[in-house]
Amino acid sequence: MRSLKVISALLGYPENELFEARQALIDEVQSDEGLPEAQQAQLIEFIEQLCNQELMDAQENYVSLFDRGRSLSLLLFEHVHGESRDRGQAMVDLMAVYEKEGFAIDVRELPDYLPLFLEYLSLRPESEVQQWLADVSHILALLETRLHQRKCNYALLFEVLLSFTGVPVERK
Repeated sequence: MRSLKVISALLGYPENELFEARQALIDEVQSDEGLPEAQQAQLIEFIEQLCNQELMDAQENYVSLFDRGRSLSLLLFEHVHGESRDRGQAMVDLMAVYEKEGFAIDVRELPDYLPLFLEYLSLRPESEVQQWLADVSHILALLETRLHQRKCNYALLFEVLLSFTGVPVERK
């Protein structure tokens, strides 16, 4: 599950540091023995495509996908609770899980921000990772479908995440 940290980085807002870490990301994917070769190759191709474009183009693409509107929001609970009070309690509960496990987060990020959630999972045992990802698989599948509809290569990242659940996932 070493690739969770890589996928977390790839789903974050593209910064120069990400581009500079291109080879380290590729090396991490190649050393993940739990990742089938076909997925390794696809992830490496994604990394190459992302890191070979102009930074501003990557940033503009990212913002147009994930920061404009709710349909592709990377805030997990937004897809479940919207703006209801339940979302606030769900975030408090998730923050308590992070704190209990000693995972400190930057105050800039909400606890349900998918890259942050994946970073947390990258530190957890595989069985726990599978359970957490299975719990949010309906959201991951929804995002994957919406990205495929837009013919967007980010869909691959959600395909890989869904493969980590170890359970069949209904795609809409």
